[in-house]
Amino acid sequence: MPRITGADRVSKKLAGMAGERTVRMVGQALFAGGEMVRAEAGRLITEGAVSGKHHVPSLPGEPPNEDTGTLRTHIETTQPAPLRVEVSSNAPYAAYLEFGTSKMIERPYMRPALARKKDEVVALVRKAVGKAVKGA
Repeated sequence: MPRITGADRVSKKLAGMAGERTVRMVGQALFAGGEMVRAEAGRLITEGAVSGKHHVPSLPGEPPNEDTGTLRTHIETTQPAPLRVEVSSNAPYAAYLEFGTSKMIERPYMRPALARKKDEVVALVRKAVGKAVKGA
């Protein structure tokens, strides 16, 4: 899964110089950013999708078209550490769609969602860091 470059380095620096309040503020911004990516991934899956009898699979290279809703409803945002957020789908076939297989071309939905929301997430985190620094 793609990551925002430099995130680990910035996270370690921030954790080293930051107090509990700063870590909490930035962590909240990161989680909100993860939720933005989660929502965008869900939107990409449902955009133009028709479920049931008239369902049409997506074209190779395009996000999957929702049929049963399992992929979308299994996308979640988690925060395994104060300055780390992960957005993933635990649907059994999620990785096959995102990255493809030897018999199926990928139908990415997470990477495009992150690409579309990256600037907004970075701005959100920068704003939180700025507020934390000013309040310190």
